Amino acid sequence: MKKNLFEMGADLGEGWEADNKVKQNKAEDVTNTPPEKHRLYLSKEKRRGKVVTIVKPFHLAKSDLQTLLKQLKKRLGTGGTVRDNTLEFQGDIPDQVRNALEEMQYRFRI
Repeated sequence: MKKNLFEMGADLGEGWEADNKVKQNKAEDVTNTPPEKHRLYLSKEKRRGKVVTIVKPFHLAKSDLQTLLKQLKKRLGTGGTVRDNTLEFQGDIPDQVRNALEEMQYRFRI
């Protein structure tokens, strides 16, 4: 293991390690939650002068989220992407996104 440059020669002894030496493995512990259990909310952001509609948080595996995004993009006729556990759509279309997701049995916060 590489020696950390910021440890000033401290010997931690047997069985002890510095916190910054071991990288945490971010294993996706995502359980696929049924649509009825989701509590989503919508927001809008302005990026480079254009509006982006954001829907989050989804509790789905990455592949399932990609599939959902593909269905919604085709249905809404707009572009979009997946970031972390959110879906981002191009344009100011929160009502259309909400209606499409509600027809798929997803629920929203009030």
